[in-house]
Amino acid sequence: MIPDEIIEQVRESADLVGIIGEHVELRRTGSDFRGPCPFHGGTHRNFAVIPKKGMFYCFVCHEAGDVYTFFMKKLGMDYPTAVREVARRVGITIPERGGPSGPDPREPLFAAVATAADWFARQLRDSPEAEGARKYLESRHVTMEQAQIHALGFAPRGTAFLDAMKGLGLREEVLLDAGLIVKRDDGSKTPRFRGRLLFPIHDLRARVVAFSGRILGEGEPKYLNSPETPIFHKGQLLYNLHVARHATRKAERAILVEGQFDVLRLSLAGFEEVVAPLGTGLTEDQAALLQRHAPHVVLLYDSDDAGLRATFRAGDVLLRHKLRVSVATLPEGEDPDTLVQNKGAAALEQALKDSVDVLERKIQILERKGFFGSLPGRRRALDRLLPTIRAATDPITRDLYISRVAEVAGVRKDVLEREVDPKGFTSAPLYQPPPSSTVLPSNAEKSLLILMLSGEPWRARVVEAIDADEIEFPVYRTVFEALADDAPDRLDETAARAYESLQAEGLRDEQPDVVFERSVNWLEARRLDREIARKQQEIDLAPEVDKTRLTLEKRALANERNAKRPSWKILEHARRKGAPGS
Repeated sequence: MIPDEIIEQVRESADLVGIIGEHVELRRTGSDFRGPCPFHGGTHRNFAVIPKKGMFYCFVCHEAGDVYTFFMKKLGMDYPTAVREVARRVGITIPERGGPSGPDPREPLFAAVATAADWFARQLRDSPEAEGARKYLESRHVTMEQAQIHALGFAPRGTAFLDAMKGLGLREEVLLDAGLIVKRDDGSKTPRFRGRLLFPIHDLRARVVAFSGRILGEGEPKYLNSPETPIFHKGQLLYNLHVARHATRKAERAILVEGQFDVLRLSLAGFEEVVAPLGTGLTEDQAALLQRHAPHVVLLYDSDDAGLRATFRAGDVLLRHKLRVSVATLPEGEDPDTLVQNKGAAALEQALKDSVDVLERKIQILERKGFFGSLPGRRRALDRLLPTIRAATDPITRDLYISRVAEVAGVRKDVLEREVDPKGFTSAPLYQPPPSSTVLPSNAEKSLLILMLSGEPWRARVVEAIDADEIEFPVYRTVFEALADDAPDRLDETAARAYESLQAEGLRDEQPDVVFERSVNWLEARRLDREIARKQQEIDLAPEVDKTRLTLEKRALANERNAKRPSWKILEHARRKGAPGS
């Protein structure tokens, strides 16, 4: 077995133009090279070698791939032999390592998805049914040549795909395992993708492993991904990283956007170091992938409320991997796609140059909303900034963050340090705060989600009133974030079940305004509980001269808490007895 990092190193070191130029007479055309195709024997210069993407493509026979694929298709080598041949040419020694012998049992799945990708690409080019998809691309200023280079495809409605795959000898069991067809309740099989524009998803070896399909016209979900399969785990891949990894190392940055069309638009505008998650929030595995390829990530999400929430969630994940994280702010009403279309690549480059640190961007937004103008506002601002400080595992970054937040919030740095990491200041605090209810959900959290499911204006009111961090039950937090972003289709299986259960339960006979006020007050009281516990820690560690002042502050917090939840003592007694309602 050849280690993946060696395969990547060999690919990056290869002179693709020089290697293919031994078999094809190439001439420079802009940043690419063109020549007659060595596969179908053409005489016109329809064969393109694209060094920036590390790939070749024929616009007639549609053969495509990287340097390894060229050796495999041109000289009949298998994959390991092709890697060794390229390594020999670039002077890299391949260390062998033990592993299972024999063919990869997943090979039929790779073959099925590759076959499907070729078929979908042909439909986009040639099928009359794909005329709507071609017009849609034209409306987005994407030419068919650009669509072909990026291997976009079209999935027709009906059973044409299933019939074509059967005609090519692919068994239904393989198509099912590859996530290309689905089995209905009545036992019949149907294509997973129907009436959608398809974006192929590649692994780091540039193999197609899945698809993301955008619906054309009305319907839900807007984007549909392949399901999890033995060759596709969406939380472990990033869209376009198989191409962008070369550019990210050169630019020493990665640009992270929300979706495939943003990647496509930026790539066409000359930004090669751009990647996107696959329809979900950024995962720890995806952040680790980025950390391997670049020291700096620029977040280029939409600037609306949903985009900002996604930005800061992604920022915290990236900070945990010691990456430098910046946020680029777009003009109001623009997303990366429309900005490039309307104002060109120069406007986007300026936005990237003007990007600010992720914590600083949070502070800007809180300042604009007036959070630092009052004591309660500053406390809530700190609650929103603390997760980002804690996410910064790089010690220098964390120290800079603590200093900056202490300055802007008007608190002492040593107090803020205790807040960020109480365990770092005492191994056995004299007072332990009550444990958070992170195992079982609270009725307040459930009630607010049911309110959001009832539609507007309640969804907007709940989002305005609370942050996702205030939802302690992890499954409910996931549902809250999906509802806040109006993206319930991105829920995983566990959260989807919770979503359906909440939908079925409904508000029953309760008045929405009563439910809203009671639930928000409960969460606010719970937040005050935590603040009271922190204040008690300060009292335990403070010199005698400060204890009276801190005790008065704690009493004021308790009075505020009791005003939010007047029946505190009764409910707390019930919680300890295990009664419902907590």
